[in-house]
Parts: sequence; C-alpha cells; structure tokens
Amino acid sequence: MIDRLQELGKEALEEIKQADTVKALDAVRVKYLGKKGPITEVLRGMGKLSAEERPKVGQKANEVREEIQQQLEQKTEELEKIALEEKLQEESIDVTLPGKEVKRGARHPLTAVVEEMEDIFIGLGFSVTEGPEVETDYYNFEALNLPPDHPARDMQDSFYVTPDMLLRTQTSPVQARTMEKFKGKGPVKIVCPGKVYRRDDDDATHSHQFMQMEGLYVDENVRMSDLKGTLEAFVKEYFGPDRTIRLRPSFFPFTEPSVEVDVSCGICGGDGCRICKHSGWIEVLGAGMVHPNVLTYNGFDPEKYSGFAFGMGVERFAMLKYGIDDIRHFYTNDIRFLEQFKRV
Repeated sequence: MIDRLQELGKEALEEIKQADTVKALDAVRVKYLGKKGPITEVLRGMGKLSAEERPKVGQKANEVREEIQQQLEQKTEELEKIALEEKLQEESIDVTLPGKEVKRGARHPLTAVVEEMEDIFIGLGFSVTEGPEVETDYYNFEALNLPPDHPARDMQDSFYVTPDMLLRTQTSPVQARTMEKFKGKGPVKIVCPGKVYRRDDDDATHSHQFMQMEGLYVDENVRMSDLKGTLEAFVKEYFGPDRTIRLRPSFFPFTEPSVEVDVSCGICGGDGCRICKHSGWIEVLGAGMVHPNVLTYNGFDPEKYSGFAFGMGVERFAMLKYGIDDIRHFYTNDIRFLEQFKRV
C-alpha cells in the first residue's frame, strides 16, 4: 500500500505540474483528495493489514495528502498571478487606483477538526458513516440499552418532535443502524461524526447543539486492550507523540465495563496546573466494551462477538488543541475569530 500511495503522489504532482488552469487544478484536487479518490480507496483497504503496518500506511497517506495540498496551493497562486497579468495587459485600466480587498472564506474550525479526526481513524482502518439527525426513540434509546425509565429520556434532556421522534442526543444511533445492516456478521469498524442536540443552558462549556465523533468496532475476540491501543494511537496523532492516556472506571448504559478517558495535560506535561486543575490529566471522552444487550438488540451473538465503543465532543477537542476558552465562539460567526483558522 505504501508503494501505491507513493505512486499516486507522483501521478498527482505530475498532473498538477501539467495543469494550466485553476479549473484543471480543482479537478486534480477532487480526483486525488476527494472522498471517492484513490488515496481514500487505498486507506479503506487498511482493515486487511496487520496492526504493525496500519500506522505506517496511515502516516504515509498523510504525507502524500499534505504534499499534494501544498503543490496545489502553490500552483494556484502561480496561475492566478499569470491570469491577472494577462487581464491587466488586455484591459485599459488605471492599475494605480486602490482596489477593494476581497474577503475569502475558509473551512470552519470544527469542520477542520472533524476532517482531521476522520483522517486519523481512516488510517486506523475505520470507515466514516453518517445517519439522520431526527431519530426514532428505538434507535436513540432502546437499541442502546436505555430502558423507558432512564433519566436521559426525560423531556428536560431531549428535544422531542413527536412522542416517538426526537432530535438525536448522540450519534450512537448510527452505530445501531449500522450493526443492524450487517445482520449479525462482523467485523463492523466505523466512526460516526455529526451534530447532536440536548436541552442545556448555553454557557462557556455547554451548548444545546454540539458535535460528536463516536466509534464502534465489533468483531470476534475484541478486547479492552484493543480499545486502549486505538485511543492511545489517536491521541498521540491528534495532540502529539508526547501525550498519554489513562482509563478510569465509569458507567454508561450501552457499555460494560465503561471508562472515562483522560489525556495528559499538554500545558504542564502532567505536573499539574490551572488548566488540568492540578491533576496532570484532562478528561476528554467516554468509552467501554459494547454491552451484550446492545449486541443482542442489533442482531449480534454476544457469545461469539465482542466490541468496543467510544464517544468524544468535537468542540472539546478543538478547544483543547487551539486554546479556545468559550464554546460559543464556534457558533456566533465572529469574523475576527474565524479568520484565525484560515490555514487550519
């Protein structure tokens, strides 16, 4: 796969070199960096690789993507400059007059973070799956081992459209729907990004609408050590190779055993500071082994299959990585804030 990725990189750079218009460059970008491009196709086959080969292939894929992106940006600037010079020569205008600056948009920071997370998990053999934001009571609760009297069903926590329909409170229903489609035959290895909704008072750290990235891996002989290894690889790739994780016992209705996952503080290096409340650790996500009831509800034999699941808030990971102190910045569309992420 590494040879194939190198081959694709060379082909892309050659096509960029030969492109003579911005439109042609955009076609190259879509061809090689799009979700249906050959690089993504190669990564989708990583599930067949050994655990030792996957990180190497994932790292090579990221290097090839970055090289292609850099060359695209450089060639775009060159073509735009040439086009401007040709236009100035053709038109009779006073080029000494001051012009108006054209404001150019960029990816929203949350979009950038989701795409980065997706790339990391694709490199670990996961595929990206999405589902509806207006969900049924069954997939949002019952299929996830949340009985009718569970507190999460309270109207104070959820936005109901009808007695049986609501705005999803988590992206876990996508996991249930996907397991159901596999009809009891593994492996299932997916991540599910998307918006979720809960009744909450908006403040610096809470919002009634936010984004989640959840993951699920169901197969024969899946262990807690697989969960820890996956999350540790993700954290090191996202935050940096010097960061570590720890697992603490917790409770979630859809996993057993369940854990809270902490990452070592990047400010103090684990010594303790104001950011980590002098503990050296920052809580980032919840995880655990898929509850046998959830496997049964969704067609899998818990005697044969096991699995792990995890869920993280995208805004929290963005805030930790970029030092953002208020979740509301992501949704107020303040240009001064958004302009800081033009190159993210």
